[in-house]
Amino acid sequence: QLQLVESGGGLVQAGGSLRLSCAASGRTFSTYAMSWFRQAPGKEREFVAAINWSGGNTYYADSVKGRFTISRDNAKNTVYLQMNSLKPEDTAVYYCNVGYYSDYSRPSGSWGPGTQVTVSS
Repeated sequence: QLQLVESGGGLVQAGGSLRLSCAASGRTFSTYAMSWFRQAPGKEREFVAAINWSGGNTYYADSVKGRFTISRDNAKNTVYLQMNSLKPEDTAVYYCNVGYYSDYSRPSGSWGPGTQVTVSS
């Protein structure tokens, strides 16, 4: 199974930007769809974005569409989430995971430690 470690979170003001990274270990990384999820305090995890194995197809939750961009570099076994125009509502712990093969909005692996994103007013 893939081992996933998220990084790049931090504290930013509303309107600012962050770029999250998810580093994966495993020879077969390039064969998997990858997804980002987030969980705010007191709330369930929610789907944020997904990308297919080649990077040619991307999917976004309505709440982040137009502000966030998912990408991947298979040579580096890494998936990214560029977050622009951040809002306080984006405050959450962000996680990556393998996307379920028939529905990328569902996780299909174990969770990594996540990375905290805090957006202040």
